[in-house]
Amino acid sequence: MDESTLMSIVNSPVNLLGVTLCLALLGASIYVLRGWMRSSQNDEQEDQKRKRLPKMKKRDFYVKELIPYNGQEDERILIAVNSKVFDVSNRGRDFYGPGGPYHCFAGKDASRGLATMSLEPSSIKDEYDDLSDLNSSERDQLREWENQMKEKYEFVGRLLRPDESPKEYSDTEESSGVQE
Repeated sequence: MDESTLMSIVNSPVNLLGVTLCLALLGASIYVLRGWMRSSQNDEQEDQKRKRLPKMKKRDFYVKELIPYNGQEDERILIAVNSKVFDVSNRGRDFYGPGGPYHCFAGKDASRGLATMSLEPSSIKDEYDDLSDLNSSERDQLREWENQMKEKYEFVGRLLRPDESPKEYSDTEESSGVQE
């Protein structure tokens, strides 16, 4: 290939357009990547600024005892799922805190609402709910939610039936060992 053929290929309007598009795409990609990196850094800074509550001492709760832990009366937010109580204060505040899409579960037993995929007030009881009327699909759904809560949030105790007595937890007992 001689020099004039090579120069005609390089200077071809089609090739110039292709090179220009590649450079434009590269520039746009760099711009988006820089924005994403800044956003990630801002999210980390916001998390660090946000007040993190210390670990809660484990204890058991009756349904009425959860009510103050709704993110309004107390900064801490507790949610019961399948007779387990989880502290969602730090990692789940945006979801379960005031103004969050699932705030209706804060300070409550969310089991029925999660099992039936309902945010309706009728799905959230103010007294102990034995959930005996849930069908097998709803029970499976509830177990899935319980597993997700175990992975993401701190277990802080059990939700008690009215006739049950609270368990005493030692200071050294691991909070990751969810009690059945």
